[in-house]
Amino acid sequence: MWADRLMDTKPFKLVAVALANKLARIAFALMRDVTHYAGKPA
Repeated sequence: MWADRLMDTKPFKLVAVALANKLARIAFALMRDVTHYAGKPA
């Protein structure tokens, strides 16, 4: 996961904010486009 790689070089709080930003952007796009999330399976 990209957050794991980021944790190697950046402080925890910065990674937490980056992850929250990414999730907020995904949620906003889902609401804006009225669609379903089709992320890659883990």
